[in-house]
Amino acid sequence: MKSSNPMQREAVYEQAFALSEHPMSIVGTTNKLFILSAIMLLGAYVTYYQFMIGHTDMVNMMMTGGVIIGFIIALILAFKPLATPYLAPVYALSQGAVVSGISCILENAYKGIVMQAVSLTMLTVMVMALLFSMKIIRATEKFRSILVAASMTIFVFYLISFILMWFGINVPYFTQNTPLNIGINVVIAGIAACYLILDFDFIRKGVERGVPAVFEWYGAFSLLVTVVWLYIEIIRLLSRLRDR
Repeated sequence: MKSSNPMQREAVYEQAFALSEHPMSIVGTTNKLFILSAIMLLGAYVTYYQFMIGHTDMVNMMMTGGVIIGFIIALILAFKPLATPYLAPVYALSQGAVVSGISCILENAYKGIVMQAVSLTMLTVMVMALLFSMKIIRATEKFRSILVAASMTIFVFYLISFILMWFGINVPYFTQNTPLNIGINVVIAGIAACYLILDFDFIRKGVERGVPAVFEWYGAFSLLVTVVWLYIEIIRLLSRLRDR
């Protein structure tokens, strides 16, 4: 199976067949996702506490560190998926800091926006899961190729933007709420939502092929990556709309 998600490649299964474990299951993957979500909430709470006591500099440091750590771990697991049980919890903890930091800042500026973003994210996940289960949207090769091209473009853009902002250079997309920027935000959020289809397909095929249970962590990690991305895009979009 090929996938445009860098965490989901044919090599993953090739390594899996060399292992001797219980087979991957939907229930096992769901349990791993709950574990990672709980760890992420722990990281979120620590960041939220720092924000509430007024340590905004600490919050910014935790957010920056979370972005860097998350990026490094994602790269490692793209090539070393068998390390997922050990690194995925670290990723979840770091992303809890990122998500919480962004949420605290935006909630302080736009009351109620976090609940709206969480609700829309959960609704999107459920809708995409339903569309996938009903086979209305399929993870075809054309579908994958379009997503990989779009995601690589977004990745390069975000990476360059992050570097520029690190050196104090203004990036209009993140500071200006023009109709064009809002439209781009909508498209990126849509691409993030579509990635859920690839995550569901990866898990389904892993179960069908009977790959070792270690990849339950891998499937849960991949799904968490997409959900975090989707949430950030949705809350950013809501903040833009509030400004207008």
